[in-house]
Amino acid sequence: MNVRQTMKARRTLTAVALATGLVLTVAGCGGDGGEKPEAVSSSSPAEGNEAEDKPKGEEPKVPEEQVLAEVRGGADNTTLTINTAVRDEGGFLTVSGKVKNGKGGSWNPTPWRGQEKELSGNSASMAGASLVDRSGKKKYLILRDTGGRCLCTQFSGAFKAEEEQTWFAQFPAPPAETTEVDFQIADMPVATIEISDGE
Repeated sequence: MNVRQTMKARRTLTAVALATGLVLTVAGCGGDGGEKPEAVSSSSPAEGNEAEDKPKGEEPKVPEEQVLAEVRGGADNTTLTINTAVRDEGGFLTVSGKVKNGKGGSWNPTPWRGQEKELSGNSASMAGASLVDRSGKKKYLILRDTGGRCLCTQFSGAFKAEEEQTWFAQFPAPPAETTEVDFQIADMPVATIEISDGE
C-alpha cells in the first residue's frame, strides 16, 4: 500500500471517528483578553477489531524544501521541524515534519505521548501534540482511532545521537477562516504555522 492509499484509509477511519465520536471540550491555555481557548478532540471507544485494519508504519513523505517552522529546545535540545500543515476536505488537518535528537546521547521521546489515559498505550509517539487557534480561542487535541491509538507517528524506540526521523500528526481541522495555528508538544517551544488547503 502506497502513502496516498494509506492516507485515504486513515481519512476514512478519521471521518467515521468524527461522525460517531465524542467531541471533547475542555479549557485550554492562551488567547487574548484573558479568555481561554477550548480544546477539541475526537475519539471513539473500541468497537471490535476495526482498528486492527489500520495501516501501520507508513507515513506521508515530507517535502525537504519547505519549512513552515523550526524550534529547538526542551530538556534534551531537540529540534522540531514542521514542513506541512494541510487541511483536508475530510474535516481534519495533517501536520508533518522532522524531529532530531540533539542531546549528544540516546533520547527517548516517551514524554511526547502526552498525559491522556486514553493514549497511554501509544508509548513513544506524537500523541501529546496539540494545536491552538488563537483567533478562534480553541485548542485541538490529536485524533485517535477506534482502538484509542493516535493518528500520528509511533516511534520505534529511542533516538541515537543526532538521529533524525520524520513524523506526522492529525487533528480536527479549524474553521476555513483560520489560516494560522500554534503547534505545541511537551516542553518544546511553541511553533506558529500556516495552514494550506489540500487537493
